[in-house]
Amino acid sequence: MTKYLIVSKEILPTYYDKVIEARNLIDSGKVENVSDAVKAVGISRSTYYKYKDHVFSPSTQFGRKATLSFVLDHKKGVLSHLLNLMAEEGANILTISQDIPIHQRAIVNMTIDVLDMQNSLDYLVDRLKELDGVSKAKLLAIE
Repeated sequence: MTKYLIVSKEILPTYYDKVIEARNLIDSGKVENVSDAVKAVGISRSTYYKYKDHVFSPSTQFGRKATLSFVLDHKKGVLSHLLNLMAEEGANILTISQDIPIHQRAIVNMTIDVLDMQNSLDYLVDRLKELDGVSKAKLLAIE
């Protein structure tokens, strides 16, 4: 998977999106052939064939996972409040790993499913940072 990147469509040429759209038209049976598909989306056949095996849209079938890291104060209820806020925002906890507190702070890493969240992941992280007892909160990875 190291040869792949996650890139915002906003910075890519529009023909990448059109290649995906053409492939979806073909796969769905809405058009009979590649010529009809590329004509419908406004790209050339050569553009379609050049990129068709290299441009993909992300799957939402299995959800999106994000890994977050926290430094929490060693006080009763801090982790509980953090988990409650995540539940309020629609995040589904997949894994939790908590280290033993050292110097009254514990490192906690979580992987969450963010598919059903109503707000953005950035919004969630900002809200988590505001919780009493959360010294640090950051996004480590997203899939």
